[in-house]
Amino acid sequence: MSRAPMWRAIVALGVIAASLFFALTQSARLGLDLRGGTQIVLETKDSPVVKADAESTQRALEVLRQRVDALGVSEPSLYRSGQQRIFVELPGLQDPREAAEVIGRTAQLTVHPVRGVTEKPDENRGKPAEDGSRTLADPDQKGAFLKLGPTALTGEGVKDAEAVLDQQTMSGWMVNLTFRGQAGKDWARVTGAAACAPQGAPERRVAIVLDGKVLSAPGVNADVACEVGISGGSTQITGGFGRAEARDLAALVKGGALPVPVEVVEQRTVGPTLGADAIAASTQAAIIGLALTGLFILVVYRLLGALATIALALYGLISYAALVALGATLTLPGLAGFVLAIGMAVDANVLVFERAREEYLAVRALKSAPAASAHLDKPLRIGFGKAWSAVVDSNVTTLLAAGLLFFFATGPVKGFGVTLSIGVLVSMISALVITRVLADFAIRRRFVRGRPGLTGITSTGRVRSWLARRKPRLVHHRRRWLGVSGLLIVVAVAGIGLRGLDFGVEFTGGRLVEYSTSRPVDVDAARTAVMDAGFPRALVQESGDGDISVRTGELSNDQQHTIQTALAKEGGEVTVERDELIGPSLGDELRRHALIALGIAVATQLIYLSVRFRWTFAAAAVSAMVHDVLLVVGLFAWLGKPVDSVFLAALLTVIGYSVNDTVVVFDRVREARRRDPAADLETTANNAVIQTLPRTVNTGMGALFILAALAVLGGDSLADFSVALIAGVVIGMASTVFTAVPIAVQLEGSHPAPPVRPQRSEDGEDRGPRSPLERRGRARDSGAVV
Repeated sequence: MSRAPMWRAIVALGVIAASLFFALTQSARLGLDLRGGTQIVLETKDSPVVKADAESTQRALEVLRQRVDALGVSEPSLYRSGQQRIFVELPGLQDPREAAEVIGRTAQLTVHPVRGVTEKPDENRGKPAEDGSRTLADPDQKGAFLKLGPTALTGEGVKDAEAVLDQQTMSGWMVNLTFRGQAGKDWARVTGAAACAPQGAPERRVAIVLDGKVLSAPGVNADVACEVGISGGSTQITGGFGRAEARDLAALVKGGALPVPVEVVEQRTVGPTLGADAIAASTQAAIIGLALTGLFILVVYRLLGALATIALALYGLISYAALVALGATLTLPGLAGFVLAIGMAVDANVLVFERAREEYLAVRALKSAPAASAHLDKPLRIGFGKAWSAVVDSNVTTLLAAGLLFFFATGPVKGFGVTLSIGVLVSMISALVITRVLADFAIRRRFVRGRPGLTGITSTGRVRSWLARRKPRLVHHRRRWLGVSGLLIVVAVAGIGLRGLDFGVEFTGGRLVEYSTSRPVDVDAARTAVMDAGFPRALVQESGDGDISVRTGELSNDQQHTIQTALAKEGGEVTVERDELIGPSLGDELRRHALIALGIAVATQLIYLSVRFRWTFAAAAVSAMVHDVLLVVGLFAWLGKPVDSVFLAALLTVIGYSVNDTVVVFDRVREARRRDPAADLETTANNAVIQTLPRTVNTGMGALFILAALAVLGGDSLADFSVALIAGVVIGMASTVFTAVPIAVQLEGSHPAPPVRPQRSEDGEDRGPRSPLERRGRARDSGAVV
């Protein structure tokens, strides 16, 4: 007796046990779009003396880490991405104005002797000379400017900075500075030189400058000796600061100057209620979608369907455990990917069950029914063996799309690529290992052997019975179907050309803010309020359940606060639910990356399919894939829905799903042609379509249950995503039959493959050349032809 079932059971139990351990001992790391907070993406720029590279960016990251720690945000996260990007995540922070100001300032602290006072700024407009001398506005006298001498010392000499309340004069907050080493001596020298000037003279003052602005320019006290100065290695910065201002200044000085300037290229803020609602809605959608999908396959496949439902529940456990074990961040699109992969897990089960059903019915047609009923294990074993190739090919194409999302997407959408990849890999374990262990155990029970109808593979099935009665010649009318496909493409392209695409803020740059109000606000009143606040070009729309969204070009944090204040006059208390700021350079980059991702998706699918099939089949599959993409994009153009990074995630998923469907049919064509190379290709292709159509319908229904639940319950954040995928699934199911297969038959007709005579052994078995995967299937005596 083979030990393979025992080893499969051991592997399954081991995976489940490990998954339980990780799921019970670790918590998922939620992205800011699920737990609320602010994410700021900074890009370092070249300074006159320092080039912005990985080394200088890393130094800037360490400086920023000290500044963020001083903000008092709980569990902040800072990390470098690439050569010049720094990601700053601040959970719970809803007003990014203070954080962006503190984080983005260069904080170059310098100390200068004052050489005189003038009423006019210099021609350099405050820019320093080579020795650091410059002319800047006097903070103590309006309209006056201080002539500053060369830099005496810099912020690098500051050992510590602390915000303290002036207990002596009670004049407010100030910042205590403590110098290190030579900096203390330099401070004594510059103050000693200033002490030699007469009382009241400008030259008796010492200016403390931060980022080109004089913070304080105090005069040296009369008790300080000439040429001796202030010793002790410390001083104070005064200037009528408030507590928060003094604290921020101390953080900037203590953190030190950034080695290179930084620019905010992206900023996202999500309210805490929006993230909580998204988690609740997505969880509810996952439960309902899983229940409907489980009920569907239970009705269609009975006992095996029930076992597959158990395997699907275990799939959810294993996927979650893999996510927390890898330390991956779960984002809202990632949560959708997690739910969507349930439908892909159903696909592998359906492939196996339909194969097993075909094998059982074929045996029953040759033998008596009782004899066939006694052997449920062989059809199931052959079903798993024959489905292996199609499962691998279809999942690889999906993984290629998910990998592109991981490398080319940004922000939360990157999480979709991660969870989709995990889901696809786990779905193979769920279907090919766990479901098989459960099925092997079940069909060996005497109760099941005596009632083979319980398994669900002994009946023909409604779709298969209908096809057997009608015997449609779908491929025979291929020119008609190709004409319809061409017409649909024309309609889609016309929508793109006439109505255009509503690119989201990620691709155009700008700012999109979504506000919720305590009182209902009419969108026209909101539009008037925003216009009166000084933003006549802002696009104001209603969003979600009574919320107001405002989209503009470049908009500072202070200007965003101005809009929020204007809306408060109409709607009472106003809360920022979502805030996305994308710099123009990043918008161009994301748009370029989106096109690159789509181009690479097409190329990689073509290359992979050319390796697995003939180039004619590969070209047909890719043509159908491009057809599906154009129709989905055209649909969004006609509907006026936004094309953003979430839509890109949906589009790449459609690519994987489209090729997935096509591969299953082509795999069946390849198998049939190897058995009988001389058979008519049109007939072979038509039979392959009819044989796989039940799988296509059943798999599509499983995915549509999930997507419909997401569309209805997932909220605005996932509604458009779900609509794109629903359209992609329906179009992909149709294009496999009416576009991919007709194109393949046409190409094979004009570019036929060279004839291959199968080599057969004495027992009649085909011994022609096979791939290593096929040889492995034969060696296991699985009966697989893949």
